[in-house]
Amino acid sequence: MNSADLGEAPPPRGGGIVRLDFNPPENRIPGFEIIDLSTLHERRRRRQPDAVHRVDFHTLTLVTEGSGDHAVDFVTYPCGPGTLLWIRPGQVQRFVRPGTANGIHLLFTPAFLPHPSGADRLVNEWYGPVCRQLGASGDYAVLATLLGQLRAEYDRPAQTVSAEILQLLLATVLLHIDRLPQPDGGGDRTPSREVYTRFRTELELSYATTRRAADYAQRLGYTVKTLTRACAAATGQPVKHVIDARVALEAQRLLAHTGEPVATIARHLGFPEPTNFGKFFTRHTGVTPGAFRLAHQDQQ
Repeated sequence: MNSADLGEAPPPRGGGIVRLDFNPPENRIPGFEIIDLSTLHERRRRRQPDAVHRVDFHTLTLVTEGSGDHAVDFVTYPCGPGTLLWIRPGQVQRFVRPGTANGIHLLFTPAFLPHPSGADRLVNEWYGPVCRQLGASGDYAVLATLLGQLRAEYDRPAQTVSAEILQLLLATVLLHIDRLPQPDGGGDRTPSREVYTRFRTELELSYATTRRAADYAQRLGYTVKTLTRACAAATGQPVKHVIDARVALEAQRLLAHTGEPVATIARHLGFPEPTNFGKFFTRHTGVTPGAFRLAHQDQQ
């Protein structure tokens, strides 16, 4: 979840989905803000409360009371006490049912963290669970305490707030989250994680121009076999599946959340012929682009 009083930027490459830049009403600490979730909802009500959008920064939310629903890339997450949401730059989200959920909500840019650090690595990874249900576990208590310390430092008189303390506390929060059990029981902690992170970074830059695993291997200085091992360790899927899944996700976003013609979306994603795009999309989603658009735009 993210602040609705953030500055709106022009649509990103490949679509008309609203993108929000980091621009909080009170820029006390450049690149960082921490507020109550209830404050966020009040800001939202002054603009488009249910609009689909994506952001260019990270948001972390720990729900401490109440309940609600939040949708990220076609998955709706029920939120209650102990829910932890980490939404990364570029992900598409919408407030489905804010309900009565309240808690601690922080926003930060990738550049805010101290460099170099393990936490710096984490914010540059292009994957990770959106939602964890911590319940009343010990991990919930630790995170609530750390976020409380962040809030206490941030709320000090402006001239006494330490950006360095905020950076170090935030790094501690992220490192603690990184060692939580993965929701699916997996989680790659081997050296192949670095390979996968580099690959995903390149994929974000190039998914609309190439879907060939060999191209990514050549650009990164690896073999296709190395990329396949890294992808299998991180996702359980081969590299070609990861590439195609990323293209299919962007296609789904643009079909559901923009009015661009299918042929235009196809060109954005590197398909010279709409028919080839249609075959690709149907193979990976099980429905045609037109059927997917009709089903999901009816839900907006």
